[in-house]
Amino acid sequence: MSRGVVAEPTREAVRGAREAIEYCYERGWTDGLPVVPPAEEFVEEFLAQVDRDPEEVVFAQEHLGRKCTVRLAAANAVMAGCRPEYFPVVLAMLEAVRDLPVSRGLFQSTTGQAVLVVLNGPIRQELGFNGSDNVFSPGDRANATVGRALRLVIMNALGIRPHAFDQSTQGTPAKYSFCIAENEEESPWEPLHVERGFGKEESTVTVAWARGTMPVEQRDSKQPEHILLNIADSMSYGGGYFPSPRGHGSIVVMGPEHAQLIAQAGWSKRQVREFLWEHFGRRAGELRRLAKDGGLDPDLSDAAFVRFASGPEAITLVVAGARNAGVSTVCPTFAWQTVTRRIPAKRS
Repeated sequence: MSRGVVAEPTREAVRGAREAIEYCYERGWTDGLPVVPPAEEFVEEFLAQVDRDPEEVVFAQEHLGRKCTVRLAAANAVMAGCRPEYFPVVLAMLEAVRDLPVSRGLFQSTTGQAVLVVLNGPIRQELGFNGSDNVFSPGDRANATVGRALRLVIMNALGIRPHAFDQSTQGTPAKYSFCIAENEEESPWEPLHVERGFGKEESTVTVAWARGTMPVEQRDSKQPEHILLNIADSMSYGGGYFPSPRGHGSIVVMGPEHAQLIAQAGWSKRQVREFLWEHFGRRAGELRRLAKDGGLDPDLSDAAFVRFASGPEAITLVVAGARNAGVSTVCPTFAWQTVTRRIPAKRS
């Protein structure tokens, strides 16, 4: 595939492309947006990026009798608009999703779970993943297409589609694509993958179930406690809570400005997670008022604080976004376990 200037296509070529796109719509291969037709030569370009058997099963949805092979993953990455060199990232992402400890039945859940994908290490810059301004917004090909490739695999390889096996009552736009990079350059703390035991020069992908994004504003105070109490309050909103023996969790995507203010006051990443956990919950009286007291000890006083998570490990902390405002983001989840995988070096 050429990386030079692409010549303007002829009218005939444009008409042919439109017909091919409409063909993909008719076959039911899209997420509602146009896809790149998965011509065999395009798929072969992607397979050439990895040293893998094209018929190897990456993961399966056993109860549906469906599976995703390396070849199917490549075809869906082509359709998503990925470049061939993104394919090792796509494969590592799919294998990380496979290894999530909570059932992949959540792909079909009425709660409408999406999968958040976080990139760390040198591959962010090598492939152009965005971790700065507009980190959750459209506009960056690597973020948009790698995240979209996961959704197309779920729909086309696993057969989990809206109006059929995807039973989300409302869903989330994050299902289109939900992929970011960590802003390691502006983070005052060790990156997520280093926290997980990988080397700083290794490239990794982390995946986590999440229900969407909730912005957190705090521009009026530079005090760490004020910033963190706003984040913890957003993590604890009543509508996102339901009694669960597994406990809840949260992914906090902290803006660099908030992170640097907190770190300058001497707080470590571990201290931040502990503080958030201690304030992640509601008082028993508030839960009773909201009729969210199922499983609550009836002898518990209204003033007692009920923590929603079992420990600080249920909170994942990532630094991303731009450093020009006091804005962070909370991604609620009740399936808080995450998986981080190393992305293999490009095939030589």
